Amino acid sequence: MSYLKHLTLGVSVAALLTACSQPAADDAAQDSAAAPAAESALNDAATAASDTVETESDRLNAWFQQVFDEGVAESPMYQTFLGMKTNYDQWDDPSPEEELRQYERGREQHAYMLANFDFDALDRSAQISWRLAEYNNARAEAGRQWTDHGYTFTPRSGPHMNTPTFMINNHRVDTLEDAEAYIGRLRNMGAYLDQHIANSRRSAELGVYTPRWTYQPMIATSRNIITGAPFDESGEDSPLMGDFRRKVTALELSEEDTNRLLDEAAAALTEIVAPAYGRIIALFEEQEAVANDDDGVWKHPQGDEYYNHLLNGYTTMDISAEEIHQLGVAEVDRIHNEMRAIMTQVGFEGSLQDFFEFMRTDEQFYYPNTDEGRDAYLADATAMIDTMVETLPQMFNRFPQAELEVRRVEPFRENAAGKAFYQRPAANGSRPGIYYANLRDMAQMPSYQMEALAYHEGAPGHHMQLAIMQELEGIPAFRRFGGYTAYTEGWGLYTEYFPLEFGFYSDPYSNFGRLAMELWRACRLVVDTGLHHHQWTRQEAVDYLMENTPNPEGDAINAIDRYIVFAGQATAYKIGMLEILRLRGIAEEELGEDYDIREFHDVILREGALPLSILAEQVRAYIAETGE
Repeated sequence: MSYLKHLTLGVSVAALLTACSQPAADDAAQDSAAAPAAESALNDAATAASDTVETESDRLNAWFQQVFDEGVAESPMYQTFLGMKTNYDQWDDPSPEEELRQYERGREQHAYMLANFDFDALDRSAQISWRLAEYNNARAEAGRQWTDHGYTFTPRSGPHMNTPTFMINNHRVDTLEDAEAYIGRLRNMGAYLDQHIANSRRSAELGVYTPRWTYQPMIATSRNIITGAPFDESGEDSPLMGDFRRKVTALELSEEDTNRLLDEAAAALTEIVAPAYGRIIALFEEQEAVANDDDGVWKHPQGDEYYNHLLNGYTTMDISAEEIHQLGVAEVDRIHNEMRAIMTQVGFEGSLQDFFEFMRTDEQFYYPNTDEGRDAYLADATAMIDTMVETLPQMFNRFPQAELEVRRVEPFRENAAGKAFYQRPAANGSRPGIYYANLRDMAQMPSYQMEALAYHEGAPGHHMQLAIMQELEGIPAFRRFGGYTAYTEGWGLYTEYFPLEFGFYSDPYSNFGRLAMELWRACRLVVDTGLHHHQWTRQEAVDYLMENTPNPEGDAINAIDRYIVFAGQATAYKIGMLEILRLRGIAEEELGEDYDIREFHDVILREGALPLSILAEQVRAYIAETGE
């Protein structure tokens, strides 16, 4: 867990930059000196702030900025994610010693805040910052006992796939020095991966293993990284070599410098990266031999308590696994009934399951599984977003400055990646927001779902919320780059729904696709708790999705594989959406003619990501102020 994460808990740092979960470290031997030095630096920062600003809110915000900047300074990977090029050849330190040091520092920072600032003297926004810092600290305290219960490597995420992805998507090469730093990172990659191997072994000592079926996909992904030049004579570059070659070639350096850099990169890959991945593969083979077939985290020590901790963190609510399960069952029934109405609208005769099979198999709903089909999908998704952007002024008063691009998931990771996802833009404008669509198999990307998917991942979904949040003025950086899954993903699912009110989803099949996406998230409440609370098997969970959704079998398998290794995360989407809709309903009813959806969206977005309880307070305050 990172220093940044103590002030931004709820931010999945993996979601932010694919792989940046720990900041860089001092050596473990320096831990004893870290606390006094940190306290002195914080005292100096607060004293300096009080000399130059007038209000308590300004003092607190200046201190929060100091704390955030210290965290960034210790995390080479987060620096790169933010578009900086400091420590450009380095990786973070994922060691348990560094994690403990950062945890202790987070506790010291929290104690310092309580002792040196006056909550009652703060303005509204600064009070929110204070409360978020308290919330994050409490989550860090509660999570400390579960440090080794999480999975280091999974088929969906982990250093084996996130490390090369980080290099490809975040390490820009604009100069000769940047290229040399890239080679430096390749040279330093072995030690970074070895520490993650050690972390996985430490969890295994507690009996924490991913299920047996997960290891072959992880081995395949790892082998993909070290397949191709310079590792073999296949004729094609490996993913990292290809990335480096493209970036260096674009510099238009002298032939001598270009050849030297390519040779040095090839040497680093064969001498450092290949052996490191060999050790990772050996770890997977070793763990596969002793892992079992149980899929839920209930199988781990104190597994039920751990799952409840995860649910509370992802949903930001005190809600039990059984309550979530029953809510999911009720939502599935409701959405099924709305789908039956669409069946009547399009004149389909048969059962709902018959209609699902029709939607799964009819060729009119699928692009060709060719490069031309993939290009057409990307072009159509981009056009849908462009049309939405033209309509946004009817829905919003504020808009992001960052650009948005639609891209295909890179082939080397598409077998392990999800169906679609979003990557935030760089804060300095050097990288746009990116909506990634996984086009490995076009049979898994039906056209009737692409409208809702584009709105969720692009605009008005994640790009609107996350890019606007990064660009907010007057709030601390830990909030601009933070996040809470129920808020962020709840917003994404909500933004699939409300365009219906503005004339989108004019095609009934596309509206069915919207419902299918919502149904998918409702089913998640059932299958996630089914797996981790009711002890369902993987096959039972897949069967539930196949019976209750129109998604193809590949979708169902891929989804269940995700929910197994990311316990609890999938429940946050529907919980967050339902809470936003509940709050909107209250605002509409109480404000009547004074209600304006643009102002409501301002309230949801203006403070950045919030736990749902604090978000509810903001909406109630908006209702009170507007109704005066």
